[in-house]
Amino acid sequence: MMSWATAFRLRQYAKASLWIVPLFGFVLGVILAEYAVAVDVTDWLPTSWRYSATTASGVLSAIVGAMVALLGFVVTIGVLVVQQATGTLSPRYMRLWYRDRLQKAVLATFTGTFAFAFSLLRSIESDSVPDLGVTLAGLAVAVSLLLLLVYLSRFTHNLRPVAIADLVGRMGEKILIRRAAKTGGSALLDDEHALPGGPVKRIRSERGGAIQALDMAGLTVAAVRHDCTFVVTHPVGDFVPPGATVVEVHGGTSTPDPRRVTGLIALGPERTIEQDPAFALRVLVDIAIRALSPAVNDPTTAVQVLNHIEAFLYTVGRTEIRRRYVFGDDRGRPRLVVPSRGWEDYLQLAVTEIREYGAGSTQICRRLRVLLEGLLDTLSAEHLPAVRTELGLLDEAVEREFTDPVRRAMARTGDRQGIGGGHRPETAPPG
Repeated sequence: MMSWATAFRLRQYAKASLWIVPLFGFVLGVILAEYAVAVDVTDWLPTSWRYSATTASGVLSAIVGAMVALLGFVVTIGVLVVQQATGTLSPRYMRLWYRDRLQKAVLATFTGTFAFAFSLLRSIESDSVPDLGVTLAGLAVAVSLLLLLVYLSRFTHNLRPVAIADLVGRMGEKILIRRAAKTGGSALLDDEHALPGGPVKRIRSERGGAIQALDMAGLTVAAVRHDCTFVVTHPVGDFVPPGATVVEVHGGTSTPDPRRVTGLIALGPERTIEQDPAFALRVLVDIAIRALSPAVNDPTTAVQVLNHIEAFLYTVGRTEIRRRYVFGDDRGRPRLVVPSRGWEDYLQLAVTEIREYGAGSTQICRRLRVLLEGLLDTLSAEHLPAVRTELGLLDEAVEREFTDPVRRAMARTGDRQGIGGGHRPETAPPG
């Protein structure tokens, strides 16, 4: 029987695959061609839809060649996207780009039109022409061209770093809110619940990889079945080597099968976004620090990305997050403990590298200050110490990088646009 982890990995493969949907389009094209030929023999079409064998053969041959050429064109665009993403954006963004439904729809339409036209070519004879099929093939070409134009327009605009930051940020916020909703049910217990006593059994991973997702419902059910408590030792997103402990078993009347337990934890070569909203924040930070690299030297793009990082942090601050989540059974006994990232982790991930790589940029220092001061004004009290710590580190970086009093005063003045937002130092610098 297929484990939950295997099924999860298969779903991930299907989402990222660029050939499964086009294959369905190819098969559908062949089926529709056979149906068009069968319907055509009923001789109910108007006279204007009649074609000679030579005309039909020429039209369908041209369509077959055009679809092959367009498929090559889309593949070329895909190669260019890969080069741009790995060079100027973030290699981790490619895992999200592969899932784009429009791209798969374009490829499926091209392969389907190709299969449809090619299948019709086989049925053309001197005294028998699939007139309906030839007309439908022309309509399929029109739809294919329309989708291609939409595809080009979308990726021309959406491949800009700020557009990608907006897309990735919204995806991360959606995952964060959805996860908070799932963990906010009656099964979520207080963090103070004590674990059962007795010896602790350790379940180790047979393979290494990043933890992509957990079947928390399945783990809870398995813990109830063995009357024990599972403690997951790593949060989603961590890489665990082969043989590392992934689950600690506290208490229990029987020993759970290690393979069944590890089958509820999906490991893979890299992180995914399904249960890991910090992965989206990681992509945003990657885009910002690449813009700050000496080879690119584009702090304005980093400032724009900080806009979306700020929105993400506001969502994190308003969402109830914990260092660990304790799930219980219907009697209120703890059955599953899952570690998670706290507010400090998200905040450090969001600003540390950008501060380090952009400490010499006036724009970055001013924009980071507005971000942190805004968090101080809006978030609850338990989040403020970490924000004040980051403000102190920012002050230290400004003192270290800007020795001139005038430039230092300018760098210490917050500006939502980085530079040009109309903000001036509150006090005049010393002469």
